[in-house]
Order: sequence, then C-alpha cells, then structure tokens
Amino acid sequence: MKDQLLVTITSIRLKSVWYFFRLSLFGLKISHQAKSEKGFIKMKNTGFGYDHYTLSVWESEEDINRFVRSGMHLEAMRKTGSIASEVRTYTFRTSALPEWNEVKKLLKDKGRIHKFK
Repeated sequence: MKDQLLVTITSIRLKSVWYFFRLSLFGLKISHQAKSEKGFIKMKNTGFGYDHYTLSVWESEEDINRFVRSGMHLEAMRKTGSIASEVRTYTFRTSALPEWNEVKKLLKDKGRIHKFK
C-alpha cells in the first residue's frame, strides 16, 4: 500500500517553563494559520514542562514549505531562540499517524536539530 500522509513532527525544548505561555500564544496563532492553508489536513500537540511536541499532516511538501515560510509560523520561527534551547523537526510519509511515543523516538533518532543559546 502506498503511503499517503505527509507528516511533520517537531519538538521544542523551552529554556524555562515560564515560556510555556508565550509558546501557547504562538501555537494558537499558528494553528489558526494552518487551518486556512491549502493542503492542511490535521494538527495535534502535546507536552508538559520543558518539552512540547507538534504533529501536522499535509497533502504535499509544497504545502508544508509555503506554510513554514509565511505568516505567524515564520514570525514564531524567528523568535524561537528567545524561548527555546532546542528544536527538532522531521518530515516523513506514512499510512497511519504515529503515537506520541513513536513521535518522540523518531525525533530523537532522525530529527534535524536546531540549538539556541
């Protein structure tokens, strides 16, 4: 069976748990942006304390790239270094959405790492 879903997963490690509120505000605005984007299918998130995770599903890489490089998502990426010490991302095709434990393992094993001071 051909894999149909294009999934992007992200982990964000906050510099302080107090940055959760700023992360949540970014997340709310990004979620609103994503829902209006062409090719968007679904978004989920979870996290507690320092570590937070997102999973989004898209129709194509072009749709993901357009979303990532525009609007609130672009603004949040520019400010990530002020609230996060590390961000990991990984995009892959799959026929079923992974559970959170699998998301965490994939990010640890295959995620592209961005570190901030």
